[in-house]
Amino acid sequence: MDILTPTSSTKNPSLHSCNLSSLSISNPLGYQLFKSRIPFEVNKLKKCTIRSTLALNSVIAPPEIVKENGSVTTKISKGPANTCPFSPLDFLERASIVYGNRTSIVYDDTSYTWSQTYTRCKKLASSISSLGIKKGDVVSVLSPNIPAMYELQFAVPMSGAILNNINFRLDPRTLSVLLRHSESKLVFVDYQASSLLLEAISLFPSNLQRPKLILIEDNCGDTPLVSRNEFYDSYENVIDEGDQHFKWIAPESEWEPMTLNYTSGTTYAPKGVLHSHRSAFTMSVMGLIDWSVPKQPVFLWTLPIFHANGWGFCWAMAAVGGTNVCLRRSHDAALIYEAIQQHKVTHMCGAPVVLNMLSTYTKRKPLDSPVQILTAGAPPPAAVLDRTESLGFVISHGYGLTETGGPAVTCAWKQEWNSLTNSERATLKSRQGVKMVGFTDVDVVDPETGISIERNGMAVGEIVLKGGSVMLGYLKDPEGTSKCMKNGWFYTGDVGVMHSDGYLEVKDRSKDVIICGGENISSVEVESILYKHPAVNEAAVVARPDNYWGETPCVFVSLKDDACNVTEKELREFCKENLPLYMVPRTVVIQDDLPKTATGKIQKYLLRDKAKSLE
Repeated sequence: MDILTPTSSTKNPSLHSCNLSSLSISNPLGYQLFKSRIPFEVNKLKKCTIRSTLALNSVIAPPEIVKENGSVTTKISKGPANTCPFSPLDFLERASIVYGNRTSIVYDDTSYTWSQTYTRCKKLASSISSLGIKKGDVVSVLSPNIPAMYELQFAVPMSGAILNNINFRLDPRTLSVLLRHSESKLVFVDYQASSLLLEAISLFPSNLQRPKLILIEDNCGDTPLVSRNEFYDSYENVIDEGDQHFKWIAPESEWEPMTLNYTSGTTYAPKGVLHSHRSAFTMSVMGLIDWSVPKQPVFLWTLPIFHANGWGFCWAMAAVGGTNVCLRRSHDAALIYEAIQQHKVTHMCGAPVVLNMLSTYTKRKPLDSPVQILTAGAPPPAAVLDRTESLGFVISHGYGLTETGGPAVTCAWKQEWNSLTNSERATLKSRQGVKMVGFTDVDVVDPETGISIERNGMAVGEIVLKGGSVMLGYLKDPEGTSKCMKNGWFYTGDVGVMHSDGYLEVKDRSKDVIICGGENISSVEVESILYKHPAVNEAAVVARPDNYWGETPCVFVSLKDDACNVTEKELREFCKENLPLYMVPRTVVIQDDLPKTATGKIQKYLLRDKAKSLE
């Protein structure tokens, strides 16, 4: 190893005329220009740019320049200037400068600018800190998609606390368990969930300290009378009492936990997922890049923010100065169509159930201009995708989990696919796709050996992921964390195939695969056929115990409003015409609605229990 010593006494190492003749470089100042600049540009830059630019970038101590194995490397120590923690909280301050007078939030007759939102969030963070909340404490939020919910996505972590969004449609017992598990010190609750929260708190052991409660009232609606005796203060009062000059608490390390989200509970075993500032930042930026979100979009909040922090788009909208259109009732087709027309919505997100709702709405009509929809969750049937896009929605399909902060894989569209038929395009789009820009890797492996399965679209394995948006781990559950974080991968528990073109397709949750007489049956494949029946609104296939076969497919179906006289036998015959016989459901149950989580995922564990009790 040869140490190359400077021949100049200047303090700026960039200006050193080092002895680089052994590397065939006679003019170090012009070296980088040889590859990319035309002669005119080189001459111009040599005269007026190079030295003046380099002179402005002086450092105190010149690095050691080392020649090793024929290459040049530079040993430079890390420092405060180049090791700043990544955090999406920085987006808000920038938005207040760049988009200060632009609309940040719209909700009924209320609207705010980005400058106002930044001020409100600082005041709110100040008040949270003054309530005795310390760095690393958990602050919980139970609220629909209203302005307060959006502001708290910034204000809570700006106070140094860990943000814990909770599904406000849980039952009191489950909510009580989550609040105790998280050791929440402060809870912001919307008035509609106040009785639920008070009942959950009443289930606390008498010797356990209860969190302070802040009531969120609705200034745009008719807030019913709520007993305020149980609440420390109201949301707007807390903001009014805050300090607008509060210096918000930035993370010292990007690995510090920023959010705590409990999985949606389709298996009725929710776990506390911890995400760092780094993963939240990564998720936000990945979403913007991969979805090609332009500056100042109009984003309609149909995706519950409590679901994985709105897939990072709360913070991402600040980065691009978007307008956040809030909806209290985010699963109402009439309100969604009204908001799209009134606010000229450009982007929205939602589970496949939202697509189905929009495409089957009785008063639906084609959109005046295209609306981009990012959907993820259960694999959307091709028939639903086709119906929705025919109305003018442009669907992007992704795959992710609470543990990845939202989608980590998306079905990147290829231009040559535009020439295919509608049904062919929908089939391709129903695949989950490839890793998002900024994510590290996705694979399908044998769960026992960890070896990649063959990429032929048929061999089934477990989906594994790795990337910057993957969680830190499960709160207070090292065993659960170690089971899914192993061999350098996050093991999802989802079953899928990898196609020859490198695109992933999710087949099922591992627990949803039905083993009938030794044959593996994907419930998703059976459901996709049922969705093609014109009368079917929703379909869910689960395993029903069978003394002879071990398990048989059992389907639960809800019908469209205009469907009439459709029988179980007719649906079974339809499946026979479109599926191998061993995959045809032995049992068909028609009911008004299927049980779902607040994010639209069908709760198959409840249907499995019901299937077991069928005679």
